[in-house]
Amino acid sequence: MRILLTGATGYIGKRILPVLIQKGHHVICCVRDPKQFNPPKSLRSFISVIKVDFLEEDTLSNIPQDIDVAYYLIHSMSSSSEYDRLEAITATNFTSYLNNTSVKQVIYLSGIINEDNLSKHLESRKNVENILNNGQFSLTTLRAGIIVGSGSASFEIIRDLVEKLPIMITPKWLNTKCQPIGIRDVITFLEKALLNEKVFNQNFDIGGPDILSYKEMLLQFAKARGLKRWIYTVPIMTPRLSSYWLYFVTSTSYKLAVSLVQSMKVEVVCRNDKINHILNIKPEKYSKTIERAFSKIESNEIVSSWKDSRISGVKEINISDFIDVPNYGCFKDVREREVISHDDVVKKIWRIGGDNGWYYANILWRLRGFMDKIFGGVGLRRGRTNPTTLEVGDALDFWRVLYANKEEGKLLLFAEMKVPGEAWLEFKIKDNQLIQTATFRPHGLLGRLYWYSVLPFHGIVFKGMINAITKHKDS
Repeated sequence: MRILLTGATGYIGKRILPVLIQKGHHVICCVRDPKQFNPPKSLRSFISVIKVDFLEEDTLSNIPQDIDVAYYLIHSMSSSSEYDRLEAITATNFTSYLNNTSVKQVIYLSGIINEDNLSKHLESRKNVENILNNGQFSLTTLRAGIIVGSGSASFEIIRDLVEKLPIMITPKWLNTKCQPIGIRDVITFLEKALLNEKVFNQNFDIGGPDILSYKEMLLQFAKARGLKRWIYTVPIMTPRLSSYWLYFVTSTSYKLAVSLVQSMKVEVVCRNDKINHILNIKPEKYSKTIERAFSKIESNEIVSSWKDSRISGVKEINISDFIDVPNYGCFKDVREREVISHDDVVKKIWRIGGDNGWYYANILWRLRGFMDKIFGGVGLRRGRTNPTTLEVGDALDFWRVLYANKEEGKLLLFAEMKVPGEAWLEFKIKDNQLIQTATFRPHGLLGRLYWYSVLPFHGIVFKGMINAITKHKDS
């Protein structure tokens, strides 16, 4: 099946792309700038990339005529204060052009719009749906509220608030009800709706089983993270003040903060769960979606799907393309050095730790291991099973091997030491450069203090380590 994917560089688009390929479809990705779209090499033979800006009609001719289904995943909320006008133009151009193609179904991911008084953002979503309904194709609209998944704007704002503020004086809209849904379930709904005639020309609300206030979401999030938080709502905080509050406390832009505050005053609760029965999907509880978002390694929904099942014809997909260390809210120490001998460097990386040591400042590594044991951790006593080989799942001192591929020259470790957060250590050879990255995702204020307390040692340990690994034996 040939599928047109708009919003291919967006949060949802990036996650659904490998799912569609895994199902054997050919995906045509619409992007504004192909130079800034870098899909993994293992996917490129299963996709076409076309330059399309739905605000510029002259680019629409790049869309092929022979498409079966299109996903409409376009929004402009954070790009302009006039996003509602831009979204209307985009939807109109999209509909007009697709009417001249062979497309049978358009699947649109929208927002829950069951209240009479909607925010500007939700009103725009509703207007886009009305425009798409005028198309000569079958429209399936899936309406979602808060999408829970690492990287989504709403979820990361919740995370910022919980991890940064032990005590919150908040606007009264924190008592507004919503029905959050996990990103994994959203992707499943989008995929299962594909050419399913039972969902043609209809709209459905999708949500998890929990109806919660935003305050309850924050408190449950804090509980899942082992943090005690106190939240007090006050009626005097205006929408403008609320927007500034979000802007200064979280990492969101002010434009996005304004739109979110307006929307958070509107209840986003599903009308019913009819779509769950049609597509045979049982969405996960909010607590479970938090657990997934904070799993030890950041991995796309796609990785889980591939582990569950693989189909013939797509076996050359490289799962390492979708194992990514998180970036949002993390501290990083990144160092690069030229690689003279690829084989020599890989050999050194695969011998790291255990009796072989860490190539530099081993006394500091042993001291860190001793401190870990004092606090009840594993320390360095586990060593390594084999002095020259590493496999996924192996223990390596106080690390665990998450990914190991000698041909790629990539090794990814996750810390199992006692630490107020989560830590990764990655070695990756690319373009004759060894990229060594230490990543730390702090757990609350204590985690941030920990990072800054050990920062002076990073210049010693990590610099010395990469220099030793890349030092050629003849130099």
